[in-house]
Amino acid sequence: MTDRQRVLSILERDARATTAEIARQADLSESAVETALAELEADGVVVGYRPVVDDDERETERVRAVVELDVRLDRETGYGDVADRIASFPEVEALRLVSGDYDLLLEVEGESMSEVSSFVSEKVARLSAVTNTVSHYVMDTHVEAGVVFDDDEDDDRRSVTP
Repeated sequence: MTDRQRVLSILERDARATTAEIARQADLSESAVETALAELEADGVVVGYRPVVDDDERETERVRAVVELDVRLDRETGYGDVADRIASFPEVEALRLVSGDYDLLLEVEGESMSEVSSFVSEKVARLSAVTNTVSHYVMDTHVEAGVVFDDDEDDDRRSVTP
């Protein structure tokens, strides 16, 4: 494993790790870590650092939805063109080209179900290339970016065994 790969592996687990912590964990000098980080950022491998937020602990409620999108392409329009148009909306958290029964998987976030629904119906579904949308609202998140959210509520249900 290269220095860059070791540094990236540590960053993927903990983006808040200091240069000294990464150096210790990767068995590298701090200057080697700084060089690897600078290269990873310059090469576009690391494009940002974001916190993993437990939505249940936020002070304000957020609504998330995963939306399946069917797309019809023509000779002038490719998946990248459609994705670029959808990605330009600030409500978009993630957008992926996928295999299977639909073409694009859109993750969107808003302040209410109404706001998310309006975004999908008034902005995304109206794009000429989008032929169908299916929205799935997120009820609860158990793992995000590899971080397991602990549900501290006691489960007082009785266990049933056959």
